[in-house]
Amino acid sequence: LVSAHRDRGKRKRDLRRLWITRINAAARANGVSYNRFIQYLYKRQLLPNRKTLAQIAVLDSNCFSTILKKELIV
Repeated sequence: LVSAHRDRGKRKRDLRRLWITRINAAARANGVSYNRFIQYLYKRQLLPNRKTLAQIAVLDSNCFSTILKKELIV
């Protein structure tokens, strides 16, 4: 029971780290850092959750590039 409780928290941390890594890789492929991308999304109050952004980055890179260019005007 103890390890199940502990590992649920660890799994959540690991998944969040994976999502951030994927978003960062896709953002850097378009010439923007993860930090700057998230900062602009927060500034415009347009932040979907990181899981959704990571899925868009992996499954539909054209859509992610469009989001980047539309939000940051890169």
